[in-house]
Amino acid sequence: MTSRSAAAAARATVHGYPRQGPNRELKKAIEGYWKGRVGADALRATAAGLRRGTWQQLAGAGVHEVPTGDFSYYDHVLDTSVMVGAIPARHRAAVAADQMDGYFAMARGTQDVAPLEMTKWFDTNYHYLVPELGPDTVFAADSTQQVGQLTEALGLGLAARPVLVGPVTYLLLAKPAPGVAAGFDPLTLLDRLLPVYAEVLADLRAAGARWVQLDEPALVQDRSPAVLNAVARAYRDLGMLTDRPQLLVASYFDRLGEALPVLAKAPVEGLALDFTGPAAGNLQDLAAVGGLPGKRLVAGVVDGRNVWINHYERSLATLGTLLGLAERVDVSSSCSLLHVPLDTGAERDIDPQIVRWLAFARQKTTEIVTLARGLARGTGAIAAELAANRADLASRAGSALTHDPAVRARAAAVTGADGRRSQPYAERSAAQRAHLRLPLLPTTTIGSFPQTAALRTARADLRAGRLDAEGYEERISAEIREVLAFQEQAGIDVLVHGEPERNDMVQYFAEQLTGYLATQHGWVQSYGTRYVRPPILAGDISRPEPMTVRWTRYAQSLTERPVKGMLTGPVTMLAWSFVRDDQPLGDTARQVALALRDEVTDLEAAGTSVIQVDEPALRETLPLRAAGHAAYLAWATEAFRLTTGGVRPDTQIHTHMCYAEFGDILRAIEDLDADVISLEAARSHMQVAAELATAGYPREVGPGVYDIHSPRVPDVAEATALLRKGLGAIPAERLWVNPDCGLKTRGWPEVRAALENLVTAAREIRGGLHGGAS
Repeated sequence: MTSRSAAAAARATVHGYPRQGPNRELKKAIEGYWKGRVGADALRATAAGLRRGTWQQLAGAGVHEVPTGDFSYYDHVLDTSVMVGAIPARHRAAVAADQMDGYFAMARGTQDVAPLEMTKWFDTNYHYLVPELGPDTVFAADSTQQVGQLTEALGLGLAARPVLVGPVTYLLLAKPAPGVAAGFDPLTLLDRLLPVYAEVLADLRAAGARWVQLDEPALVQDRSPAVLNAVARAYRDLGMLTDRPQLLVASYFDRLGEALPVLAKAPVEGLALDFTGPAAGNLQDLAAVGGLPGKRLVAGVVDGRNVWINHYERSLATLGTLLGLAERVDVSSSCSLLHVPLDTGAERDIDPQIVRWLAFARQKTTEIVTLARGLARGTGAIAAELAANRADLASRAGSALTHDPAVRARAAAVTGADGRRSQPYAERSAAQRAHLRLPLLPTTTIGSFPQTAALRTARADLRAGRLDAEGYEERISAEIREVLAFQEQAGIDVLVHGEPERNDMVQYFAEQLTGYLATQHGWVQSYGTRYVRPPILAGDISRPEPMTVRWTRYAQSLTERPVKGMLTGPVTMLAWSFVRDDQPLGDTARQVALALRDEVTDLEAAGTSVIQVDEPALRETLPLRAAGHAAYLAWATEAFRLTTGGVRPDTQIHTHMCYAEFGDILRAIEDLDADVISLEAARSHMQVAAELATAGYPREVGPGVYDIHSPRVPDVAEATALLRKGLGAIPAERLWVNPDCGLKTRGWPEVRAALENLVTAAREIRGGLHGGAS
């Protein structure tokens, strides 16, 4: 096919779309179902309506082929486990009794049965449910959901492409099931899994699918020859099937690298590649392997992970080059649009000129359609759009918001000494023990306490003018008093004020820093029904005034026990925001670190002896390929030390991380030079404690013993067992006792019971240790 005919064939598509609906209808329906207020049929009807609305909106915007199968009640990886029959033994009875209740039991657990482990989807803030597999796993195809959604879309008269997690990525994301011997590799189950995928593909073809997309994002990571051989075998076997649709293998978030020639040679009909950010190198790599003669290329030139408008001329240049490298080139987002909010049109509080710099899912759909039209018909067909795009890009580049000389001068003046504590850890630790006088196995929480409906209502009433500032502050004061009183009664050693004034651990700070934009409706799914509104990091960052000192000081005035000051660290402030794409991340991190350093200084001056700077995103932001690790970890750890390096030796610095694989960053965790680190450990059965011990980590550690992402309450025996397992790796004098994460999403009854059990377990073990009287 000539370049001209390839261009004429160019069409628009997307990999996936936000699931929640314009007003988070899915979240409300699911949570109503959990509480018994919404029936199963009503939940299914809500979901079907949202899918239908999404497909019709996409088609109406000019998308030629809509995705199906990307919609999920909780998580698409969990849906894949259902599709292939990988139901953990402990959940099979619940799934057999009621498929929907069993599905949610796998996601959330019950009082009697633990859920699947949850961790981050590559380097995003989306969490997936980790498949549990073992040598005895028996797969069985269940294509009900995939066929059902395809049938719905085809019934609307739309061209539709089912999207599935690919078999290799599914196995690479899995972990050995509990009780399976260490060292078991789920990838050894590939030959057992492929026939199940073959059956699903046949079912989809019978239902009318012309194309099926198999997502293989795990292949953008460094992979061994054995994994690449497995990829070749998988797509040889699937490609050679006779009863199947055409196959489009998709990968995103980074370069395919050594996996690209393997997939280019595979007997599949197309590839979907990311050409944005670190994945831009796919362009040169594709040319180096000779392109994709005779195949379809879906070109991801619109960034599906960030909110800035596309640079049309650059994208068209990339697309023009790609025309000579494939039989057919279609235009798409770089990945699913699940990772961005729905529509900038809902934002009323952002300057209209700045809104023109932004593209959420609906705007990105328009960009994709515009680029496809320009590719197919020439730039004259989109001349007006090109002119508007140039003007909007120039407006952003020339804005005073993006360049503050004072902020840049301060960041340029930073020296290495600014990021170093005045004494080494051993000396600081002794000073902190003398100052804080904590018992063995001290108990604490991670920061937040339940965000009740009354608190959310008070914030809404304040914004709407139904409650004045004085009334709101009294409501916050009362909540802090209640939280402090409960912690003292429960016997917790290091207290928190509960963060009742905070809407979100990033947004709360972003709203008080210059350079950030806050949205009103920019919701993005984090996990299940948990949605966040990532702020937009648009300009240079500074802190006009203290952000947390008032309420921390008030809480400390209510108790003799230490109250932690609670801050979100610089890396997490970047990772859980939509960041600037016009300067290096390290430069932005330094600006944020300096703003937070001012807050740390003010907290210490106000009498705060324990300050926690959370960095749950440190691992998730790690580049997907090892070649980028050293540079990232250098600026990330520098930013943390710059935030905390100015405190006195007897001020104890904590940090917190959760729901990620920590093994890759153990050295970086030590380089943070925090005095205490708390980590998620309950779902992973204290795995991280063993990893830290093996690495020789010398500081104090709080591996979580209460999984706060599940409604179940661990009893004393369970907490005790986890603590004893932690003590097998971490000496008692360096072990803290705490939940996995903050408690804002939980209800007060379960929090009270769980924390009381946690304290009881700590006291029982403490009493049995030499010199550990409670």
